[in-house]
Amino acid sequence: MILQADVKNIGKKGEIVEVADGYGRNFLLPRKLALAASSSNVNVAKAQAGAKARKDAMAVDEAKLMAAQLEKVEVEIPVHIGENGRLFGAVTGKDVAEALKKMHIDVDRRKISINGEVTGEGLYEAVVKVHPNIATTIKIHVRKE
Repeated sequence: MILQADVKNIGKKGEIVEVADGYGRNFLLPRKLALAASSSNVNVAKAQAGAKARKDAMAVDEAKLMAAQLEKVEVEIPVHIGENGRLFGAVTGKDVAEALKKMHIDVDRRKISINGEVTGEGLYEAVVKVHPNIATTIKIHVRKE
């Protein structure tokens, strides 16, 4: 069978797997989770796997390029600071993402994590995951508003 979707405990989309005849005929085929592994279907699956591999390689290359560009970026975040030098609220990935957006760099806030705790004015670092295997560090300047 050639899987058309991820099936738990069986395999991922596009994989060619061996399953029991009844499972394939009564479960996978009616739900369109798999195709029968005929020679033409196998050739199509191999072509799709090759295209996916090229697409993944391009995504990795783009992520490396973006990571190299982000390393040079420094973000300035103005915050409210009380008389005793403590922050009102916290500086989060959302704040960093908004500051990057002002610089015309679009990064999802969930992919940004700040190293350590931001306790006041100063220079901090944040890790940005641009790809599941590729991360880069940017500098954050926290200053009094």
